[in-house]
Amino acid sequence: MKRVLAIILGLSCLAVNAQKKWSLRECVDYATTHNLQVIQNEYSKQIQDLNLSIAKRNYLPSVSGNFGNSVSFGQASLGTGSIRNDRYSNNANLSADMLIYNNGRLEKAIRKTEFDVEASQYDIETIKNDISLQIAQQYLTTLLNKEIVKISQSAVENAQKQYDRAKITTTVGTTAQTILAEAESGLAREKQNLKTAEINVGRSLFALAQLLQLQEYKDFDVEDVNVPDQLAPQLKSVDEVLTTAYENQPQIKAAESRIRSAEAQTEVTKTAFWPTLTASVGIGTFYNNLLNTNNVGSSLFYIQEGGFFPQYKENFGQQGGLSLNIPIFNKGITKLQVEQSRLNESIAKVTMQQQRQVVRENVQKAQFDVDANYEIYLSAVQAEKSTKLSLDFADKSYAAGRTTIYDVNVARNNYANAQGSVAQSKFNYLFSLKLLNFYSGIPLSL
Repeated sequence: MKRVLAIILGLSCLAVNAQKKWSLRECVDYATTHNLQVIQNEYSKQIQDLNLSIAKRNYLPSVSGNFGNSVSFGQASLGTGSIRNDRYSNNANLSADMLIYNNGRLEKAIRKTEFDVEASQYDIETIKNDISLQIAQQYLTTLLNKEIVKISQSAVENAQKQYDRAKITTTVGTTAQTILAEAESGLAREKQNLKTAEINVGRSLFALAQLLQLQEYKDFDVEDVNVPDQLAPQLKSVDEVLTTAYENQPQIKAAESRIRSAEAQTEVTKTAFWPTLTASVGIGTFYNNLLNTNNVGSSLFYIQEGGFFPQYKENFGQQGGLSLNIPIFNKGITKLQVEQSRLNESIAKVTMQQQRQVVRENVQKAQFDVDANYEIYLSAVQAEKSTKLSLDFADKSYAAGRTTIYDVNVARNNYANAQGSVAQSKFNYLFSLKLLNFYSGIPLSL
């Protein structure tokens, strides 16, 4: 019994997951978290973080140890003759060196890397924004296709009513058989339009699932959003939106960080003109052993060789020093490297201007689309009202026997097209408005 209940609960959970409908916010959050391009750039950001850690650790001293062994056999020269010299040697050393002065190279390198880290973070935000806009556009396309399905369903219902009426009147003999045939043809056309609209919904959902990079997409669906019938015009000016966009858009902030990074790199390169002062300290000891004798010294005075640890103790020594490296001539390479860095500054500044130009063009286009789509929306609403009135007159005239069913079908098609135009213009205006608000710093939502 428990096993059966567990299976039922599991299937219930699967059903709930399958019926889940995604909101725009959920789609955007999921895409910006799981998108492979975002993940790749996050790894690049981590590399820059590690570069910053490396730059900061250059302040610390470098410490190294050395432990060596050597052995030799054979004769060694002694005056005009030679002497047997079989020898084993061992040495151990520990040394440390630290940079004392380099005209602030380390500090400038850290500052340069910090700007690189900032730029990497803004790059991630830029990619997330691009993905968010793609998601929002496809999401609204899906909602539009769903709205067209509702319009098509309504058209099918009206065509069905027309067919049922024609069937009755044809059966009783008040209308010709051609009237029933035309009503049946009209109903078939509307059903075909409905099936096409339903397929378009599935196609747009599939495209949205592809943007989200979902592996399982067959049960994917989005929330039904109630878009108001009456849409208000947008009142913000282009200058207001541009001011906010220049301050908040990550691609511009990334370009600014790269300008500062290029300037900091120039300062780092200039430090090669200055001397470098390095301090070093070390300790060490050694052990020697003549393998062919246990004594050292001359034939008049022999000393027995000490053991390993006694020699290590007696031969222990320390040293310290300062090293000053003064650049005199390096073929003019440093000067050329400074010129390269300044050219990189110029390139970064041009890139900044390009990013500002792209943002300005996008904002201006969004503003133009908002105004144009709103005018199209108002015209579409007026056309819908007119075609609805024409359809009502056609229905009444047909019921009174003053018009034909062909006139009714034409009026119904015109009204369906007008409804589709209203839905299209409504969602076009909504997307362009969301895009303009996005540049104004307002997060995407419905």
